[in-house]
Amino acid sequence: MEYSFLNDLPKVVWMLIGIASFLAVIGLMLVVIDIPRTRRDRWQAVLFLAPALILLVGGVVYPVLRTTMLSFYDRSGTEFVGLTNYLWMFRRPEILLVLRNTLLWVVFAPVLATAVGLLYAVLIDRSRFESIAKSLVFMPMAISLVGASIIWRFVFAYRPADQEQYGLFNQIVVWLGGEPRLWLLDQPLNTFLLILVLIWVQAGFAMVVMSAAIKAIPSEIVEAARIDGAGPWQLFSRITLPSVWPTLLVVVVTITVQTLKVFDIVRTMTGGNYGTSVIANEMYSQAFQQGQVGQGSALAVFLFVLVVPLVILQIRRTRKARELA
Repeated sequence: MEYSFLNDLPKVVWMLIGIASFLAVIGLMLVVIDIPRTRRDRWQAVLFLAPALILLVGGVVYPVLRTTMLSFYDRSGTEFVGLTNYLWMFRRPEILLVLRNTLLWVVFAPVLATAVGLLYAVLIDRSRFESIAKSLVFMPMAISLVGASIIWRFVFAYRPADQEQYGLFNQIVVWLGGEPRLWLLDQPLNTFLLILVLIWVQAGFAMVVMSAAIKAIPSEIVEAARIDGAGPWQLFSRITLPSVWPTLLVVVVTITVQTLKVFDIVRTMTGGNYGTSVIANEMYSQAFQQGQVGQGSALAVFLFVLVVPLVILQIRRTRKARELA
């Protein structure tokens, strides 16, 4: 079949419209923020911004526009189907399970990772071996999520009861007189076990950031509270927590964005099977394994819509913090 440019003309037009709109917005922002006074300044601004704009358009803007457009087409990307792919997301039980799993990740992973990091930062603050303790907890951050997932697959590994166990969980169960089990096959326990891997990795990040925030608390305030008779819990609830609250929110939002995009852990440990799939994994599965380009694109757009408000919130909080500083 001969290729016809006219068939792809509407797609090209939409792509050009999107690029032009993006460049117009960037140009307007530049005008509002700072108008170069001389011709030389204008050329310098163009030269400095051009590489970043080209990479941004080619690596972010075009893929977003292209994916959004494909989400309104069928599996082959040729027939327009409107909102069918989006309605499909909320009608299929298996996709509703994916959305539920993603919600569980978002609810538990950021909160628990931040809580563990904060608790650890408080406990080791100004202790004798603080640097060593921090290094041990931060070490998982140096491992990729794929590497961390492989490590935890060995932790959850299963062998029949008549064989020697090499998985840590099952070995502990055997020592306690129980029977080994297939941890990653039991729903919804397997989803929480996968969440545990992300908590293990992200707790180090939360600990480092929260430790820096705790050290920024003026020592005079802490000493005054101690003189007034405040105990450890009162120091934490009335001095430490209110002082680090803005940093705490930043950490939670940052880990939440990472959680929404989680793919490596699910893909490496279960492949999305046994009821553990999340949006990012299902997007990949639909688009590249099952050939459902439209449905995969719809999932990608839905994930993008979930992430963008958090990114905007993070930018606003950062900007506000800079203004206050």
